Amino acid sequence: MLERLNALYPVRYTAFALCVLIALLSLFTLVGFGVGGWTFLLFAALSAVGLWDLRQTRSSVLRNYPVIGHLRFMLEKIRPEMRQYFLESDNEATPFSRSQRSLAYSRAKGETDKRPFGTQHDQSANGHEWLNHSLQPSHIATHDFRLTIGGADCTQPYEASVFNISAMSFGSLSANAIQALNAGAKRGGFAHDTGEGSISAYHRLHGGDLIWEVASGYFGCRDEEGRFSPDRFKANAIDAQVKMIEIKLSQGAKPGVGGILPGAKVTPEIAAARGVPVGMDCISPPSHSAFSTPVELMHFIVQLRELSGGKPVGFKLCIGHPWEWFAMVKAMLQTGITPDFIVVDGSEGGTGAAPLEFTDHVGAPLQEGLRLVHNTLMGVNLRDRIKIGCAGKVISAFDIVRAMAIGADWCNSARGFMFALGCIQAQSCHTGTCPTGVTTQDPVRQQALVVPDKADRVYHFHQNTLKALKELVQAAGLLHPREITAHHLVRRVSENEVRLLSNLLPHTPAGALLTDVAAQHAVFTTYWDRSSAERFSLG
Repeated sequence: MLERLNALYPVRYTAFALCVLIALLSLFTLVGFGVGGWTFLLFAALSAVGLWDLRQTRSSVLRNYPVIGHLRFMLEKIRPEMRQYFLESDNEATPFSRSQRSLAYSRAKGETDKRPFGTQHDQSANGHEWLNHSLQPSHIATHDFRLTIGGADCTQPYEASVFNISAMSFGSLSANAIQALNAGAKRGGFAHDTGEGSISAYHRLHGGDLIWEVASGYFGCRDEEGRFSPDRFKANAIDAQVKMIEIKLSQGAKPGVGGILPGAKVTPEIAAARGVPVGMDCISPPSHSAFSTPVELMHFIVQLRELSGGKPVGFKLCIGHPWEWFAMVKAMLQTGITPDFIVVDGSEGGTGAAPLEFTDHVGAPLQEGLRLVHNTLMGVNLRDRIKIGCAGKVISAFDIVRAMAIGADWCNSARGFMFALGCIQAQSCHTGTCPTGVTTQDPVRQQALVVPDKADRVYHFHQNTLKALKELVQAAGLLHPREITAHHLVRRVSENEVRLLSNLLPHTPAGALLTDVAAQHAVFTTYWDRSSAERFSLG
């Protein structure tokens, strides 16, 4: 009997049936007694939704569960927020833990970053790391740690902070976000990377130091066909606000992939910054057209250095095929041309949206990519001539210490400064509906981001992070972060064993790749001799 009843009236239609019933009853009371108008309108609307659910063909859930099936999609939509606020543990990094975000918020607001009652980390867990301290701590007069970027061929070297804003384009970030970042950078004397979207009017308002990123689309320096234009490049590069030029070969979020900014999103402001027509698709090819071999890349570096008036020129990449990186190093040796700097982007990075497969499974993580770049340059005696920057989930002072121990000279952070702007990790950056106005072009939404207030937070996040870095360097008995090496860090590898990071990570002696490749790490013995300065492909 129950089976026959369920066949005639499936239980899954109960919510829809109740809506229809209540709508009819409220209609009766409205006609008969003049009450229940709002109830009728509400349940009549729900009944109409249920009827539409039964007739539509896109969702089988809604066809089987009219009306109430929408609850499933509503709960799915708010699941990340519910998990973040009620279920996620403080140290669950997905992609940044509540503890990491809270640290950034506290430092940005100038609030205390101290924590009582001991660590929340499991120090017996495999992978836990710490910095060895000294019984004779040093005293450092300032936390304003700097380094000089610019080789012998550079006539306008740049005195850079060891902590800067990583590449984020106008278009990916809102106009107010760009203004706040640049105003904070101006006040703190650190650098703001433009991202591949080039230099917008909002980058120029406050006069903060800029690292101009030149990518495969040549935005801000392209001709009508999308090729590199020396004249347009020079017009931007000689601007005193531009301190360095960074050629983007690949990025951590989606290495090996170009991009398309749909024409609907190419506003007059974005078009002006990028040098493209308003309303037309803005295409970033997967690779550069200005060069096709490692040697040509080196000559392109020389060309940009000359056009910019002798400013530091380098490139950014996420390490992929090791032989392509080796080919670039061989081109440096063959031509005698070296970049002033190299920025290594870890595959952990990415403020912009990317296909899940690329986010999770393409490109080398920061530790492996950075160590390979450092070791290769050591092995050919070029490490002293080239500064190395890095980016990839750098939030705290210990993150900076760790990156420098692996081989970096300075660190960039994108998402750390987004947190300083008020980002809540809603992970809706690509939807245009960012709840804090950081990653949206919606003029109403971005008004929520008040530039003077957020500029202060950007400044304080930078300053307080460097103050914490100073304390770590002093505790280790050192005088500058550049003195930190892998010998200063320890990692737990099992319940009963710990190892110095220097004993766990590959190490290449100075000049070893020029004299004894066979005795080095397998990546060198396998690919070094097969790579060529004349091609990126494997020989």
